[in-house]
Amino acid sequence: MALDYPFISSRQHPLVQACRELVVRHAEGRALVDGEHLVAEAVGARVPLELLLVDAAHLDRSATLHALLAEARARGTEVVTAAGTVLDAASPVRSPSRVVAIARIGPAPLERALTPPALLLVASGVQNPGNLGAMVRAADAFGATGVVATRGSAWPFGWKALRGAMGSAFRLPIAIADDETGLARTLGSAGLLNVAALPDGGVTPDRVDLCRPVAIWLGAEGQGLAPAAAGTADLRVRIAMREGVDSLNVSTAAAVLLYEARRQRTAAARPA
Repeated sequence: MALDYPFISSRQHPLVQACRELVVRHAEGRALVDGEHLVAEAVGARVPLELLLVDAAHLDRSATLHALLAEARARGTEVVTAAGTVLDAASPVRSPSRVVAIARIGPAPLERALTPPALLLVASGVQNPGNLGAMVRAADAFGATGVVATRGSAWPFGWKALRGAMGSAFRLPIAIADDETGLARTLGSAGLLNVAALPDGGVTPDRVDLCRPVAIWLGAEGQGLAPAAAGTADLRVRIAMREGVDSLNVSTAAAVLLYEARRQRTAAARPA
């Protein structure tokens, strides 16, 4: 069955080098997708794929993968099989997956993330790509309309961030903003309440109307929101925790706040 596709055996092949290039630096509009699950998520979300590179031995053992490749090829994707050692070179993970792809995906316009009633997650200087990906996943899970990654954050379409998002980055608009002050002003003009999440001070999120259009801002691991970003907020919130616990991981904090927003919105939508 694998003979239906071209086969490469050299770790120096240009297609392998193209995959490796996307591991070390991001490129606008292109991203490396690693693993069969993520590739299936990308195909399911109709994300255009330039290339699918598959371990030939793995393909011979997987009927479902054949169906996935056939669907991708029908949409114009170049499908190539390779020796296992080639996949070892193309995949960035320690235990290489048997499938990698190059997808055409990149930042969305901010307007796409503001579908009424907007619920926006702003990642301000979140440098860990796994955390940023997990924030995108939480945003998708709890009904956010989009995510904005600001200057200083990890690239949300890097392979580590995409793995952390577990396919959510293919479904949710993710915008990029360089000027946080300008972003806060733009969101305010669009009718959103800018809410800064801080470790102390402010009110608990259950006391905030999160049914209205809102942007929830969270800052970098350890440091939290920079003073300049926090200063642009209309309101400050904190997550009440047991005494002695210093702080939550930024992606966990995002999930808590987004869950509260979904809880409020779900309750408001129920018939009286």
